[in-house]
Amino acid sequence: MSVTASAIAALDIGGTRIDSDYHRALAWYRALRSLGGMYPVWRLHRLIGMGGYQVVTTVGGEELERRVCSRDLAAVNERGHRPVLASSAQQRHEEVFLDTLGARDSVDDWTTSADVESSEPAPDLRQVALKQLGAPPDASSVMVGDSVWDVEAAKRAGRPAIVVRSGGFGDDELRKAGAIALYDTPGDLAKALDATPLA
Repeated sequence: MSVTASAIAALDIGGTRIDSDYHRALAWYRALRSLGGMYPVWRLHRLIGMGGYQVVTTVGGEELERRVCSRDLAAVNERGHRPVLASSAQQRHEEVFLDTLGARDSVDDWTTSADVESSEPAPDLRQVALKQLGAPPDASSVMVGDSVWDVEAAKRAGRPAIVVRSGGFGDDELRKAGAIALYDTPGDLAKALDATPLA
């Protein structure tokens, strides 16, 4: 059976097939409020449907994006570190993340779900990341993550972990897990590198 243009219906999912817009607006409100930004829910609701990576800049401008979504890894490179993105995301998702962050030229390498058998809290990602860099298993490294699972993975690998609070875990949980330092945003961490093992 041939398909004509008039027989095709492209259906949106979020908000159309699934009644999720109000939930997404509230999630954005809570996330931004946790970082010190107060934006009316009605304003956020009107942004639902655009790409999520555009919401921060649209609602809070370049200043908010710099503070919350720090893309600049130059400060890490300047200290002689070799940044590697240790992620268990699918390769096609990782490609989008890398392009959205503009990080292809800022990192030495990255991992995907295809590279590991087990993700956090297993230490596999760190071990694979070091291997991809050609570094020995006992090379000095620091994990930067956003959850107790990242901290646990670092602990199992015998390495320290720095945490950005975007994962939604409480400070007490993160410290109990073994986090050595906590920051509200990647931008805050970038400004405070001299006070971390990344100095």
